[in-house]
Amino acid sequence: MDSKQIQIEQLDALIFDFDGVLTDNRVLLDQSGKEFVYCSRGDGLGFDVLRKVKKPVFILSTEENSVVTARGKKLKVPVIQGVKNKVDALHTLIKKEGFSLDSILYVGNDLNDYHAMSLCGYSACPADSHVAIKQLAKITLKTAGGAGIVRELLEDVLNMDFLDILYSTKEEQ
Repeated sequence: MDSKQIQIEQLDALIFDFDGVLTDNRVLLDQSGKEFVYCSRGDGLGFDVLRKVKKPVFILSTEENSVVTARGKKLKVPVIQGVKNKVDALHTLIKKEGFSLDSILYVGNDLNDYHAMSLCGYSACPADSHVAIKQLAKITLKTAGGAGIVRELLEDVLNMDFLDILYSTKEEQ
């Protein structure tokens, strides 16, 4: 798929995996077992843009972890976590929200995303994704997981102008 053909208006929602997409897929542990991950602050601005244009966004993760919860809360993005089967979770979400699978953009990086991604009309993955995900994804981004995936997707693929959307001095009508 030519990424230039995708317009934000075509999408009902965007769904992001957490580990390996919004993080660099590494975990740091302290001596008590508390986990830490690396995320891109630049992605936070991307989520601000999606909120501004009123586009639904979700984080879908097999992990159930306070790190995922905390990041979702900071980003003001609903988190669906502890998911054993992402296909079932995806079907539940689209039924609840009234979305069409053909209008979902799913961003994943590893084999646990494969079947859910294959159902969605649009899919993308970070540059450092599993080879099977790269073969499946309609868009392989240049950015590695945790290094600004949301920013690249919105600015370079969906051609969204952050300055215009977030900081426009035009009066809203």
